[in-house]
Amino acid sequence: MEKKVLVCEDETAIRDFIVINLRRNGFYVIESDSGEEALRKYDEEGGKIDIALLDVMLPGIDGFEVCKEIRARNKSIGIIMLSAKSQEVDKVTGLTLGADDYIAKPFSPSELIARLDALGRRVAISNSSTEAMVKESLTSGDFTLNLINHELNWNGRRIELTQTEFQLLEFFFQNPGIAFERSRILQKVWGETYSGEEKIVDVNIRRLRIKVEEDPSSPKNLLTVWGMGYKWEKRD
Repeated sequence: MEKKVLVCEDETAIRDFIVINLRRNGFYVIESDSGEEALRKYDEEGGKIDIALLDVMLPGIDGFEVCKEIRARNKSIGIIMLSAKSQEVDKVTGLTLGADDYIAKPFSPSELIARLDALGRRVAISNSSTEAMVKESLTSGDFTLNLINHELNWNGRRIELTQTEFQLLEFFFQNPGIAFERSRILQKVWGETYSGEEKIVDVNIRRLRIKVEEDPSSPKNLLTVWGMGYKWEKRD
């Protein structure tokens, strides 16, 4: 079944380049040239879109706001941000607002398709595996991770998670107390074919700590293992 991709890019030449290459590779594409139109088309599709590809710099509502709005409506959709800037702040901002990945312009067709394929597989595998699971939740101390609706419960407080945040916590909850290198986390959560930077792990860990720590600057649950990577503190 072909994946449905919402492409939001205001520059006609770049949008045409993206759309042509996606269609050549079997994707069903819905295109828009503004944030407002992207949100309208998303609603017209009833939210039944697999991946949103959003340019950061847009007239009117920018890509960050579109990302935030779509993520609020759909926890499981894949979101990739496009940015002409190489500045770290763009990457961090997009991921903080709920994006799963980012691609810096200019990019090749092969890089674009590889990122979309990797994210599409990750979303599909996560959704199909949780639907088939007999076990409905994973527990670690005061935390309960619901494997069906991708939500986290912390002492009775419901915390919504993005697709990436859910997969990170699922991986850590299944391996409590074990320290993993960034490359291993990247392989298990983003997939073996992921071609982006390992730094995306750090950004997502920082974002997740905001949700699972009383004081994100002094974490007690999701810990840094210096010189190696990260681990989830084992709880009874």
